[in-house]
Amino acid sequence: MAKNNRHKSKKHHYSLPMPGSSPGLVFIDENSLQPKINLHIYNADTYKVEKLNDLKGLVEYTADKKLNYWVEVKGFGSISMFETLSTDWNINKLILEDITRTYQRPKYEEYGDYDFAISRMLYLDIENCLENEQVSFILTNNILFTFQEKYEDCLEAVRQRLMIGKGNIRIGGSSYLMYALMDMIVDAYFSVLSAWGEQLDAIEDRLFEKPDKSIMYDTQLIKRNLITLRRVAWPERDKMNDILRTDSPLIDHQTKMYLRDAYDHCIQIIDMVESLKEISASNIDMYLSIISNRMNEIMKVLTIISSIFIPLTFIAGIYGMNFSREDPVTGKILRQNMPELYQEHGYLYTMIVMAIIAVIQIIYFWRKGWFK
Repeated sequence: MAKNNRHKSKKHHYSLPMPGSSPGLVFIDENSLQPKINLHIYNADTYKVEKLNDLKGLVEYTADKKLNYWVEVKGFGSISMFETLSTDWNINKLILEDITRTYQRPKYEEYGDYDFAISRMLYLDIENCLENEQVSFILTNNILFTFQEKYEDCLEAVRQRLMIGKGNIRIGGSSYLMYALMDMIVDAYFSVLSAWGEQLDAIEDRLFEKPDKSIMYDTQLIKRNLITLRRVAWPERDKMNDILRTDSPLIDHQTKMYLRDAYDHCIQIIDMVESLKEISASNIDMYLSIISNRMNEIMKVLTIISSIFIPLTFIAGIYGMNFSREDPVTGKILRQNMPELYQEHGYLYTMIVMAIIAVIQIIYFWRKGWFK
């Protein structure tokens, strides 16, 4: 992980509706991007992409039932676009609110003539920070609408498959295209988890080589991102299960066969998230244990040094009191005072005794294994 991004975590702040506000209120943020609308027109034999300025007249333009259409919308900076969806396509305003309030959890809902679904698109940006964006789907008989708040995404592989025309992507209908996009979003989770797994392996190597406090910060950041992914993966699995169990005529039986595979991927992702969470928690515990052991070693060394110098300090303290044997004024002999104070070679003898005591203590500590 880059040094300047070691403690950096991208936090998402969403504009929440005021308590008591009317349901179905379409929210357009003042910083919303202007819509970029691409219309993908395809069937088994043809494929082309057209850029649209808005959604007006799209009903007549997509009237050919022999073709399938993917209306790809990026950017929400146009209230008229959502008004067109409400008037021309009879899209419920509660759905429009869910599209523009981009903090929704993954879900699947049926509304008669159309189905509505939400996925969370997760990927790592160039700064190795986790991006968490909402992708909304509206599925009709032969038309799929997708809505993204930003221009970036990880869906280019599906566009390439549409362009090349291999497999079932062109003949599977709009429901298969929705599955392909959802499956692509889920597969991107594996790439994110793989990157975090490699980072955790590198952190574990650093633990054994040269542990420092940055290890705990790096691991905690990954652990926090894993919690974010887990909050996405669980409802994503439930959403896949809802689509598998639905009786909606808009979901083909063949598409449900492929959705089972996407459902299995969600379960694998949940298992991987739990495993990486355990590894990250283990790394943090190991770091704290190493620091604790290092502190114990330091305290052990200090204790040995203190133990050696305590008796030496005691001896030096006794002879540092300077209670003279003879009164310097009267010459009187003070019998209870230090007779050694003026003894010849007293300093040398004291130092030798102190050295012998220190050596004996060192030998004792060494035999007890304190120096290992």
